[in-house]
Amino acid sequence: MLNKIIFLFVTLFGIGKINKIPGSIASLATTLLLFVLFHILNISPNFILISLIVIFFISLYVVNLFIKNLTNKDPKEVVIDEFIGQSIPICLYEVAHEGSKSTNDILTFYFIMFILFRIFDITKPYPVSYYDKNFKNSFGVIMDDVCAGLYVVAVLVLYMVITS
Repeated sequence: MLNKIIFLFVTLFGIGKINKIPGSIASLATTLLLFVLFHILNISPNFILISLIVIFFISLYVVNLFIKNLTNKDPKEVVIDEFIGQSIPICLYEVAHEGSKSTNDILTFYFIMFILFRIFDITKPYPVSYYDKNFKNSFGVIMDDVCAGLYVVAVLVLYMVITS
């Protein structure tokens, strides 16, 4: 039973077992879920950000349990890291822009954040690549996606500074 719960957690309820591009599908599912949480259910950005931090710490432990007996320490079915990495820029965007925004602006920024995250997660610029190559444990699995998410935040902050 515990192994099944761990599997469902690290694979985002089985998304990680999809044969083609499970990381991109997990990122897209995360983006859609967060849109629903923020803009349809109107859940507080601060509550979701705190929940994300809790999920991050749980993931460090649970991913280690999942990969403990595996040869590949970063299996493609583990996509909870994509959930965390994709959530970072979206949550921070929502915290920074709480209030009225047009749906078109929201959808545009969500799309840009999704694309940028996938680019940074796939191309792995430094320090994303550092964590990916040097830590063969849950820390490395998760931190490369955290860094990719923070790169998205940096690009968006730079864009907002330039355009304001």
